[in-house]
Amino acid sequence: MSAPIRPQPGILDIALYQGGQSALAGVAEPLKLSSNENPFGPSPAAVAAMAAALGDSHRYPSTDHGPLRAAIALAEGLDADRIICGVGSDEIIHFLCQAYAGPGQEVLHTEHGFAMYRISALAAGATPVEVPERERVVDVDAILARAGSDTALVFIANPANPTATFLPLDQITRLADGLPESCILVLDGAYAEFAPGYDGGAALVDRRANVVMTRTFSKAYGLGGLRVGYGYAPRAIIDVLNRIRGPFNLSGVALAGAEAAVGDRAWVAECLRVNASERARLVAGLRQLGLGCDESFANFVLARFADEAEALAADAHLKACGIIVRHPRSYGFAHALRITVGRAEDNDRVLAALTEFRGMA
Repeated sequence: MSAPIRPQPGILDIALYQGGQSALAGVAEPLKLSSNENPFGPSPAAVAAMAAALGDSHRYPSTDHGPLRAAIALAEGLDADRIICGVGSDEIIHFLCQAYAGPGQEVLHTEHGFAMYRISALAAGATPVEVPERERVVDVDAILARAGSDTALVFIANPANPTATFLPLDQITRLADGLPESCILVLDGAYAEFAPGYDGGAALVDRRANVVMTRTFSKAYGLGGLRVGYGYAPRAIIDVLNRIRGPFNLSGVALAGAEAAVGDRAWVAECLRVNASERARLVAGLRQLGLGCDESFANFVLARFADEAEALAADAHLKACGIIVRHPRSYGFAHALRITVGRAEDNDRVLAALTEFRGMA
């Protein structure tokens, strides 16, 4: 009898990723605030560039993503030769685990960290290790206490998801200084644009041989449907990652849309301005209702209720009002709801619905 077909160790331990809910039964156009999307969508320049690129869909796209890397470098003040583009920043995370982690090695992430850290570690045969946070903020001392000779990668999201909290740059630097030289610190900057004055860790990458920054076009640029992200790293790491990157991992339409989006600075600046104003208003409104809510450095807030039962009841009431938010139980917040910061009228609806809910409680 032949041996049974088995996948590599770790793969069957991966739970399927669950995205934010996008539909409600009986509601034609629900207000979707569950996936931290830009409520204003992509730049009109990006839409026009994508439409123009459709006519060349019979052509293979660029293999080196040169024009997009140059546009990113110009906008962010980076070295284009140290940028790698991927199918969202998720693919960069996966490349890092595939290239640098494996059986007998550990991949550290914080207790409320992005699910892809664990998924990509297991897919590479490595052991994911969860490190506690402190009051919903990355705990540098806890990470340093746990990291050791078997630690291949440390992932932290800053600003963090789903907490929206922020770790100051001096603390990130202290973390980088304290890790073993053989360990790569990965700074997931999916929400970096929403934290004023924060470069996502780019300057730290320039000063270290073992620090990598990842970024995405899915949030501030409103291109979640295109799946484009990038990594910024030392040349030696970029060289390794490009050896496992598929030659045509990004479509021509995606490349054109992302290049136009990163070049439209006025559009993204206006989106960030509205987000900051509406975010502050949403946080203040939630606190006024007696809900726990940390200061947010992202494009969403985490509203904390008394317990899971109250959070589920609030979620049900919001759905009855045609509003979809995220119940982040899988991230360790059964007693909370994550709410994307929408347009002014969207946030008015959220606060009105929760005011009604609190009055009924």
